[in-house]
Amino acid sequence: MDDVATRLGRNMRSLREGRGLTQAQMAKTANLPRATWANLESGTANPTLAVLDRVATAFQVTIEELIAGPRSEARHYPKDTLPVKSRGAVAIRKLLPDPIPGMELDRLELPPYAKMTGIPHTPGTREYLTCESGEIVLIASGEEYRLAAGDVVAFRGDQRHSYKNAGGRTAVAYSVVVIARR
Repeated sequence: MDDVATRLGRNMRSLREGRGLTQAQMAKTANLPRATWANLESGTANPTLAVLDRVATAFQVTIEELIAGPRSEARHYPKDTLPVKSRGAVAIRKLLPDPIPGMELDRLELPPYAKMTGIPHTPGTREYLTCESGEIVLIASGEEYRLAAGDVVAFRGDQRHSYKNAGGRTAVAYSVVVIARR
């Protein structure tokens, strides 16, 4: 089992090399002496929290990510392990097991003739709705859009909107919401 200092050094080196930067460049970005940076990457240092914070800030990652143990390259998430919520008759399933800051990705399953009112997001948010199967009617800002399989509508997610299955069979759509930064 690796100790924390070894993991820190390995993670720092990997993050730095992944960015194509030298130790000197990263040390300057973190406002640390290059010798300190080299010592951290060697896996033998015992840095203060202030130094860890500077390194994390320079990489734009959390301190936890800096000291985390190695992760598998891939992980399988069976369908039943992803969160599903219902809004009326509509099932909404998260597509990703880990959150992506500022983004939501959902699969919407609308039974025949089901309707769901969307919740407006923060000002400046964009939403992209893709119909996979069936026919979906999107009403956004008072305009109606009919989506067949493969169609996409990009619209302001900060406005009133609703989704309706216009047909007699289940419709499936994917919603990508890009939340505006404040």
